[in-house]
Amino acid sequence: MLNAPNVMDGLELLASLDRGSVGAAFFDPQYRGVLDKLKYGNEGVSRGKKRSDLPQMSDEVISEFLSGIATALRHSGHLFLWIDKFHLVEGVSGWFENIPLRPVDMITWDKGVMGMGYRTRRRSEYLLVAQKGPIRVRGMWERRDIPDVWRERPSDRRHPHSKPVGLQSALLEAVTRPEDVVIDPAAGSYSVLSAATETGRQFLGCDVRPYEYQAVVATNEYKVETGFTGWSPGYRVGWQWPKFPEGWSQTPIEAVKLRDKR
Repeated sequence: MLNAPNVMDGLELLASLDRGSVGAAFFDPQYRGVLDKLKYGNEGVSRGKKRSDLPQMSDEVISEFLSGIATALRHSGHLFLWIDKFHLVEGVSGWFENIPLRPVDMITWDKGVMGMGYRTRRRSEYLLVAQKGPIRVRGMWERRDIPDVWRERPSDRRHPHSKPVGLQSALLEAVTRPEDVVIDPAAGSYSVLSAATETGRQFLGCDVRPYEYQAVVATNEYKVETGFTGWSPGYRVGWQWPKFPEGWSQTPIEAVKLRDKR
């Protein structure tokens, strides 16, 4: 379903898409590299529990996702791939083996929040920009005001991998046109859905687990906050999903219409 959270396997979503039908893609893989190699010791504890509870992806699974994304992207379409410092240093070239996507740029996201680290504390993540051939800039990247270091706090701190809506909105304006379809097959907190809604793009994405989705739809007069709720047997006992305000819909657009009537 377009412009809504969908609970399904991202590989199944990608397999259902027509070849060359997508303008842009975002991918935030749940990799285990930093957990397995650095062994911070907080896996399953405190803040580390939320991260370790998420379904993990092997390198082979990540490559499958990238292959599906490459097939779905139109010619010269862009993929925005989130990675951490460990994978920046160790390299991600193995993920792209035999996949028609070429890294063309990188953006550092300064989260303004301290994270893990044996020496320096991690407060940044990295967004690798890859492009499907033919590789070109003219006509494919319209904004020239996006810095390669972007400071913005996470959009939703309730999710362990929340991403910046403002940055993703700017990137969508740079590489897609209004009404283009944008995909995110591992949507997590659905920050890309919020970015697509703000910029007038069509979102198609999913996650294997439902999550308390919160989108903000901005108009000239107000902002409306709404949520997506659901339940999965795998969630820990005692987890409380937020309830909708009475009379509100599960979709931001319908919520706007209901708000207008009040």
